[in-house]
Amino acid sequence: MYVFGDSLVDVGNNNYLETFFRANFPFNGIDFPSGKPTGRFSNGKNAADFIAENSGLPTPPPYLSNKNDLFLNGVSFASGGAGILNSTNNLPSNGTIYLSKQVEYFSEVQQRLIAKIGESEAKNHLSNSLFAVVIGSNDLFNYFSSKSKIPIRKSPQEYIDLMLSTFSNQLTQIHGLGARKFLIAGIGPIGCTPSQRLLNSSENCNEEANYWTMNYNKGVQSMLIKLKSQLKEDFNYTYFNIYDFLVSTIQNPTKYGIHEVKAACCGAGRLKAASPCTPIATYCPNRSDHIFWDEVHPTEAATKLLVNTLFNNTKQYVTSMNLTNLLAL
Repeated sequence: MYVFGDSLVDVGNNNYLETFFRANFPFNGIDFPSGKPTGRFSNGKNAADFIAENSGLPTPPPYLSNKNDLFLNGVSFASGGAGILNSTNNLPSNGTIYLSKQVEYFSEVQQRLIAKIGESEAKNHLSNSLFAVVIGSNDLFNYFSSKSKIPIRKSPQEYIDLMLSTFSNQLTQIHGLGARKFLIAGIGPIGCTPSQRLLNSSENCNEEANYWTMNYNKGVQSMLIKLKSQLKEDFNYTYFNIYDFLVSTIQNPTKYGIHEVKAACCGAGRLKAASPCTPIATYCPNRSDHIFWDEVHPTEAATKLLVNTLFNNTKQYVTSMNLTNLLAL
């Protein structure tokens, strides 16, 4: 399994960066098997862990833990704060491995594989591997943050169109390097995160952010159909509609064993979202009751629900090819 993405699937790459986007401190990891923070932006395991477990694969290690490794069992390039656009969170103090850089790193791994096991064997290895891509939330968070200056330069539609054309090129590059099986996750309802609810006194979801997230997700699905028609049987994918599943969970939480859908579990201030989850924050004892661990990230329990839905091939949320069939190709 090769993982590209952001903090939803980062398993520790940002531990090796000088960056504000880090999670290698308490109370992150409090429910991880070791009980210690690992760099995952979660109280426990994240989506990369659960996807790997359900696929019968090891969780891929972070690329920056050993840049010269062959990574024959897969690797994660995912980085907290990363976006589709190079400009997303790309500041000296907020270093992140944006998606184009992640693709560059994969190119280096692919070259080492070819040098070590030969072109034919490397091609076979990569075509049978799973490529999980979970990204885009940070680009939209940046657009809809209260301090954003991007709306002055670009309308929401122009910004989304730029995200989609950039993402299409990046997926084409990954495919060109040998990937054949893709798991693409749509973006969840970012307007319902505690950080976005804080922006209004009613603590309702930010409907504008949600509207444009839905718009982006529709664009991704159209873009994937177009890529499939261009690349034919060489390009197979599962698209996971996280948005609709999380909206359903927020609207009917008890059906899923969830009780708190607005507030974060770990943080401080209103909705526990006025400041992030740090060693001086407080955290809830009933973490499996919450959708959100901190101001933007899901709890281990919510993540497990999501990944189980993906593997159960729930038709309304999983399109194109179901993941079990994709893995069996």
